[in-house]
Amino acid sequence: MITIGTYTLSIAETAGLAIAVLLVVLLIMAIRAAGKSARMAEPLAHQMGSLGQRVQSLGDGQQQLAGGLNQVVESQAAAQAQLLQHMEKRLSQVNLQMTENLQGSARRTAHSLGELQERLKTIDKAQENITRLSGDVLSLQDILSNKQTRGAFGEIQLNDIVTKALPSDSYKLQHTLSNSKRADCLIHLPNPPGPIVIDSKFPLEAYEMLRNASTQGELDAAARMLRTSVKKHIKDISEKYILDGETADGALMFLPSEAVYAELHANFPELVREGFEARVWIVSPTTCMATLHTMRAILKDARMREQAGAIRKELGLLHKDVDRLGTRVENLDRHFTQAAKDVSEIKISADKAGRRARRLDSFDFEELAPDESEKVVPLTKPEV
Repeated sequence: MITIGTYTLSIAETAGLAIAVLLVVLLIMAIRAAGKSARMAEPLAHQMGSLGQRVQSLGDGQQQLAGGLNQVVESQAAAQAQLLQHMEKRLSQVNLQMTENLQGSARRTAHSLGELQERLKTIDKAQENITRLSGDVLSLQDILSNKQTRGAFGEIQLNDIVTKALPSDSYKLQHTLSNSKRADCLIHLPNPPGPIVIDSKFPLEAYEMLRNASTQGELDAAARMLRTSVKKHIKDISEKYILDGETADGALMFLPSEAVYAELHANFPELVREGFEARVWIVSPTTCMATLHTMRAILKDARMREQAGAIRKELGLLHKDVDRLGTRVENLDRHFTQAAKDVSEIKISADKAGRRARRLDSFDFEELAPDESEKVVPLTKPEV
């Protein structure tokens, strides 16, 4: 037991009291600790309040942000819808334009294909013509490669030119001369110069060799051959077709090829001069046509001179006919004048008869006065 002053406490009471004191001490300590904690918690509470306000502000900002985001979303949605609408409209325009362009392109393509088809048809026709022309050229080459057929070709071309340039009675084809040589064509020109012969044969082998020569040696050989053949041909024409007293003092050598004619004048002028000296004039289809037209003028002038007497006779007869016509016109004029006079007198008589008929119709006998031109012949007894 424990005695405190006047109080005596048992161990249990002492223990209880100690516990109570301990609890009080602990409570005081707790209160102090709580106060201290409270003092220490005030800044924390203040910070927590500030944090709450910030959280509140953050919440308000979040709400504002949410509202702004909603507005942004709504405006974005509206802009997106407007953009989609604009894009749809633009796509529709582009689609329409592309459709029109495609249709236009299709039409143009169809038109171009049509034109291309027509051109292809034209090309096919041209190809057919070229093929046919190639065959003709090959046949012409075959003709010109043979002397006899080449001569016939030259004669045909010469005949065509002569028949177009001269009247039919001014020439004769395949005419036989007094020396038994047959001329391809004989032109009946008046004296001078007299009938002139045209020979249509020409040496082509040497010209073909000259054109196909690939080396200088081949070219020289072909040139020598051409000179020799042309000189021989000029000599043959001079001896066969220039006959004194029968033909003109010259003859024509017809070359049915402008290329051979140009080659001779360009690179072999001595052959042309030799032909002039032998009085053999080399002509091409073009120059032959010009020469024949000159001959046509000569023939026309000669025939005009031949017919000059007949023309003067016809002019005399024409003058007589004109005089006779003048006499007959004068007679006819006199007949017309007499007829006009007779018609005038007939009109006068008709007027008088009309006046008399009107007076008789009105029974106006008193007004009938005897004509001054009428005379009354009294009746007398015949003398016995």
